[in-house]
Amino acid sequence: MATPNSGLRSQQAEETRARILKAATKVFSQDGYSGGRIEKISRLAKSNDRMIYYYFKSKEQLFIRVLEGIYADFNEAESRQRFDLEQPIAAVQQLLGFVWDYYGRHPEFISILNSENLHKGKHSRKSPHLLVLSGAALNTLAPIIQAGQAKGVFRTDVDVLHTYLLIASLCYFYNSNLHTLGAFLGVDLDSKSARDRWLDYARDQVLRGLAVG
Repeated sequence: MATPNSGLRSQQAEETRARILKAATKVFSQDGYSGGRIEKISRLAKSNDRMIYYYFKSKEQLFIRVLEGIYADFNEAESRQRFDLEQPIAAVQQLLGFVWDYYGRHPEFISILNSENLHKGKHSRKSPHLLVLSGAALNTLAPIIQAGQAKGVFRTDVDVLHTYLLIASLCYFYNSNLHTLGAFLGVDLDSKSARDRWLDYARDQVLRGLAVG
């Protein structure tokens, strides 16, 4: 039988888990998976190591939850977008702009994925939820492509997965490499004008890939 105290304990437990996940996201984004220390996470979360292992069992399971969390946050933000399927070209431009802005405003997303790629995605493959999360992302793009095909402005042989990868790569690569490439090329790739020009270019390239003829 539920009691007021049990409800309070459940709320406190959820708040503790949320603090730990928030702290872990910050630490793993700064130090990577290998460098991220449970002790640092517990200090930042104003918790203790024992509570982290109680709720998440291991550092690896905590990192997997962080991976799931950053993808879920991305999907949630994307789901708040409203795309006009009567204007599929504008909808593609809007979607690409959203992805670009999200990556720019959430450097922890880039950093954590960079860390996971160093580990060849081994933690991602252990998640039972990432395929569901990726399906949600593809389901946002697919109706836009289908609307453009129905109107005759997008090719009928377009592969939705390839288009998704193209959008992700144009946004991800720039943001994940802007500091090293900026130093190598002697260009401030993080300036507003440089970022705006790349967004225009990325939109143009994606629409060229979709266009009929």
